[in-house]
Amino acid sequence: MSLKQKRALITGSSRGIGRGIALKLAEAGATIAVHYYQNEVAAPDRALV
Repeated sequence: MSLKQKRALITGSSRGIGRGIALKLAEAGATIAVHYYQNEVAAPDRALV
């Protein structure tokens, strides 16, 4: 399934289930926006997705 031209906001995406969801949506072509609350160190890694 292609998600090109779709956008997604994933909360808690710096680790765990949120990270997995962000990666899969990006692989499917979605433009993703990530949100973190406490894991500021891991958040920049998600920008590389």
